[in-house]
Amino acid sequence: MAAKTYDSHNRSILRRARAGDLLEFNRGWYSHWGVYIGNEQVVHLGGVDNDGLNGTIKSNHVFTISGKTFNKAVVRKDNFWKVVLDSKVDINNGKDKKCRPRAAHEVVKEALSKLGEIGYNVLWKNCEHFAAFCRYGVNWSEQADKALMGMAVAGATVVVGGILREVFKGKKEKNKTY
Repeated sequence: MAAKTYDSHNRSILRRARAGDLLEFNRGWYSHWGVYIGNEQVVHLGGVDNDGLNGTIKSNHVFTISGKTFNKAVVRKDNFWKVVLDSKVDINNGKDKKCRPRAAHEVVKEALSKLGEIGYNVLWKNCEHFAAFCRYGVNWSEQADKALMGMAVAGATVVVGGILREVFKGKKEKNKTY
């Protein structure tokens, strides 16, 4: 159903995409990223077997995507339609506002030079880091930044809550009459 919903949109994006553009494949709760190199080809960091990025998380593998551990991803070149699956894709060169992009042929050369590299870490070496590095020479993932910020806020909340609990607990102890 979703594939048909986005088919016209995705075909339009594919017509507009230029070599060196970053493609963001919206998978629902996260996005998968790749570098468009032309001729309906995308270079991306994906799972070893099936791109591994279709949003299927196996509950028995907390740190896996589609049963693949994070360090089992490889930089690969696939057809645009194999990567898009049933998701909506957009050209997303939004980091151009903060980073100077390389020339298109340099982006493509960088992406192709990474083919076969293995490794993945959701916070420090994910598909968005890969795509951003190819285009800008900078490892940057806004998704990872948001996740790290969320973890920092949650951690700070726990610490502040613990401190406040101890402060109020101390006040109650001080106000007790024996």
